[in-house]
Order: sequence, then C-alpha cells, then structure tokens
Amino acid sequence: MIGANKTYRIMISGGGTGGHIYPAISIAQALKDSTAEVDILFVGAKGKMEMQKVPEAGFEIVGLWISGIQRRLTLQNLLFPLKLVVSLLRSFQLLRTFKPDVVIGVGGYASGPLLLAAIIKKIPTLIQEQNAYAGLTNKWLARSVNTICVAYEGMEKFFPIEKIVITGNPVRKNIQMELGKKESAYRFFELDPTKKTILIIGGSLGARTINESILSGINQLMEADVQVIWQTGAYYHQEVLARVKEQLDHRLKIFNFISEMQEAYLVSDIVISRAGALSIAELMLTGKPSILVPSPNVAEDHQTLNAKTLVNKGAAILVADLAAHEDLVKTALSLVSDKVKQEALSKNILSMGHPEAARDIAKEIRALVA
Repeated sequence: MIGANKTYRIMISGGGTGGHIYPAISIAQALKDSTAEVDILFVGAKGKMEMQKVPEAGFEIVGLWISGIQRRLTLQNLLFPLKLVVSLLRSFQLLRTFKPDVVIGVGGYASGPLLLAAIIKKIPTLIQEQNAYAGLTNKWLARSVNTICVAYEGMEKFFPIEKIVITGNPVRKNIQMELGKKESAYRFFELDPTKKTILIIGGSLGARTINESILSGINQLMEADVQVIWQTGAYYHQEVLARVKEQLDHRLKIFNFISEMQEAYLVSDIVISRAGALSIAELMLTGKPSILVPSPNVAEDHQTLNAKTLVNKGAAILVADLAAHEDLVKTALSLVSDKVKQEALSKNILSMGHPEAARDIAKEIRALVA
C-alpha cells in the first residue's frame, strides 16, 4: 500500500482507441487494488470512445476539445492550434482543481495537453507506450517525463534509456486462461471439442481485409471441417451474415463483438488477428498460436513492427494485408493441422508475456508518488 492516511490523487490521460483505453483502465484498477486511498480522474478527448468506456468501468472522466493532426489539409488541421491552446488552458485548470500527485499518459493525442501542463508545473509524470513504434505524442514528451513504461525491447531508439522500464501491456483482468472452464466454454459456443477451432478477431470495429479473406475462403474452411468463431466487427456484421447465408451451419459462429473473450480463447486452437498492442498482449498471456495480419492504416505502420517483433522470436506468423486474400485461409489451414508448429509458437509467445503488467506499472506510479 502507498499509505494509509493520505489519499493519493492520480490523473490518467489518453485514448482514442481501445488499444489506449483498456490498458489505462487496467492501470487504474491495479492502482485501486494496491493502494489504500486513491482518487483517479481520467482525461480524454470529447466525442471519443473513452468518454463512454471509462465511466462504464466505474471511473470519472473529463473531456478535452482536442483531435489529432490529419495527414492531409483539412479544417481539423487548421483548428488544431486553437484546440491545443484551449485544451492546454483547460489542463492547467484541471491540475489546479484536482491537485494530482502523478499524471499518467497512455498515448493518443488526448494525453498531450495534460502531460505538457503537468511537466510545466513540475508534477511527476509517467507515460506508457503500447507499441513497438512509439506514438507521436509519447516521442514528443519523452525527454521531459519521469518514467516511460514500454512493452517491447529496443525502445531506446525512441526514448532515453535511463527512463525506460519494460512492463509489458496491461490486459483485461478476465483474459487469463482457466483451463478448467474449457468444457463450459465449448458449451457456451455450442461447439464440438473433438474438432479444430479457429478464432478470428479484427478489433471492435472489424477489419475489412480479414473479413474479405475469410469470406473468399469460407468453402475451404467448411470442407476442412474446422469450426470458426468469427468476430466481424459491428460495421461489417450484416454484410458478412448475408454473404455466408448458404454456408451457415453449426460449425460457423459469427458475432459482431465477443464479450466472452476468455471463453473464445479457451476453445480456439489458433487465432487470426490484427497486430494491435492490446490484441498481442492478450495473445501473449493466452499463449495461442497466431496469424497476425497487421493493419496498414495506422500511424508509422506500427502494427507491422509489433508483428515482426513476435515473428523474429518465432512467436507468431505474419501475413501481410496485401497478401491476405490469397494466403490467409491457406496459412490458417496449414497451421491448424500442424501440432508441432502450434506448440513452438505457443511456447515462444508465452515467454514474451507480462501477466503482471498493470501491477508493475502501478508500482512505478507509486514510486513517483513516494
């Protein structure tokens, strides 16, 4: 425990995507679990998903009028300097009223103004970088913050080495594998334990390339008599259902979103996924043999770098987005029937996991308070 008498005040900023928000929530939960008295205030961007997800997790959040810089000339870009100034002034006001002991940034443009204001006011700061390629906001602020928690080795090319602590990425509490529940997980999905199962996840919004590649190879999957749990994402769900109407049978389970991810991991023999930081952190903890299809539509192509970090250690297979239509189903069927390859991938990816990431980051925060 940090202390029994004083209430410690922590601000956590960032968001924009689940890859930033869910680790932030995990850190907040770890702080509450390990600290006698703690008040936590989140700061996000108005209109972004953190404004809904953080209150759902039981934490208070305040929104800033801030957005990212677009890669082309837009009205948003012209408004950016004004938004930054307004958000910076609002951040100073929040720091004055909340009086935090430590300010944490988890990446994304929402974390920039608050961290900058905290640095100017000489309040201890910590940033958490989820990816193998550092985000723009974190790179800008790295030299001025106190501690930098990272998920991958080799991050000294972005950050001062003396500030780096390798903690891994925090994941949702309920993602840890409980093998005793495997039987009930098969019942939950109404699947046959004697058949091979492929889990397909493209993120909460879905991934067009993965969905299209699976659609084009759906007959091959059914002919191979494998079972499929397929999270299409909300955006593509109805389209996918309409296009697989002829093949829809008990072996094909299609969802727009899967809340019961622990059960999905338990019954899957292999996983097909994008290479976002959160997805990879979950795969490391579950030890699932994985085929990663990095999204090309992300800053600095960081998902490819995330995936290559695993591939270089024999911990995953990479199928490039451009090659997925041709190769994804073929690669999946090859892997699902290759027990030796599965065991090697599983062993290597498990060795890269950090099951106590949230607790270790909370420990670094407590050190800054002390």
